[in-house]
Amino acid sequence: MIKELRDQFNENFSEEKYQAFLKDITTSFDYVVPFKIAETPAFIPKSLKSKLVEACDDIMTVIDKPNFKELTNGAFFEASTIVPNEDEHSKFIQLDFGICKDKKGELTPKLIELQGFPSLYFFQELLGRKYREHFGVVIPKDFSQHLNGMTPKDYIELLRQEIVGDTNPKQVILLEIEPELQATAIDFYATSAKLGIKVLCITNLKKKGKTLFYLDENGSEVEVLKIYNRIIFDELHQRKDLKTDFSFQDKVDVEWIGHPNWFYRISKYTMPLLKGDYVPKSYYLDKLETIPADLENYVLKPLYSFAGAGVQIHVTREMIDAVTNKSNYLLQEKVAYAPIIETMDEPAKCEIRMMLLHNSKTNKTQIMSNLMRLSKGEMVGVKYNKDKTWVGGSTGFFEV
Repeated sequence: MIKELRDQFNENFSEEKYQAFLKDITTSFDYVVPFKIAETPAFIPKSLKSKLVEACDDIMTVIDKPNFKELTNGAFFEASTIVPNEDEHSKFIQLDFGICKDKKGELTPKLIELQGFPSLYFFQELLGRKYREHFGVVIPKDFSQHLNGMTPKDYIELLRQEIVGDTNPKQVILLEIEPELQATAIDFYATSAKLGIKVLCITNLKKKGKTLFYLDENGSEVEVLKIYNRIIFDELHQRKDLKTDFSFQDKVDVEWIGHPNWFYRISKYTMPLLKGDYVPKSYYLDKLETIPADLENYVLKPLYSFAGAGVQIHVTREMIDAVTNKSNYLLQEKVAYAPIIETMDEPAKCEIRMMLLHNSKTNKTQIMSNLMRLSKGEMVGVKYNKDKTWVGGSTGFFEV
């Protein structure tokens, strides 16, 4: 997005450098990442950075309202999904923005969706480090994945403070469903390497009364005091085959690092509550009094789905009429991504996830890092970008 740097990067790029970069990531944990990693990072100019920060601040003014929980109580589609001991702040917040052009032709972010759930905090640190190691001749030293002067060391230490704190790392677990089979497994390995915590499948989490524990490599019981939750509830509800001692609805003596209820509260359900220059118009389908005449400018989204599952981008009135459970759907104004990253063939569009964390020491939610997805297809997802190059997961380096 900064022409001088983009031209330099493209001129210095080679397939050999890219393959060496991928091999380095693979050998970091002897693991082949199953998703496409883009050939390039993005260079984010000051003007766009300022708008992204402003957009995050605007959205946080709504999330920080005293009545936000009251406004989002309807996000729980069943009372049985509510988890006990909810805290006052979502530890993790992700805000996904499509990068567009406004009427003046200037770059501007538009919110796509948001989630009160962790993202790839540790993989993104690894990814940014490897881009620097292999393509650093082009990436200015004062450009950063972070904001406000935060260094990579500061970043890891703040995550350590919030996830582990003063607790013995052995008593902190990253909880997933069959973690080694997840597409994001490399983030789990990177997390464990940096924090020294156990990556555990929910089927190996045991319960006695209100105490949770797992068996270590010696067969000894280790009491779990904190859970860094990475389980997506869509998958949990579908996996009827799992045999577990523990249910999320159990009252247990454990601290959630990222309480599960925020997965619902800060989600697509939140979109209609938000207004402003950086937010598309969004409507709960069951509360929509009049169907817009220009449906070609809208997308239809299930409230409770992950990774774009079930999203309809060519909406018709018949499609809306056919939805039987309208309370589970959202009609959202389309966001027109701009093809702004020059590549070796056609330019790529991009989406940037601003990754936030609630700092318990300052009692503030702050921007920590970012995750980017480059796309040349109709949507950002993998199935829309098959056989394309210079697409996939990436990161942005912000101009200071």
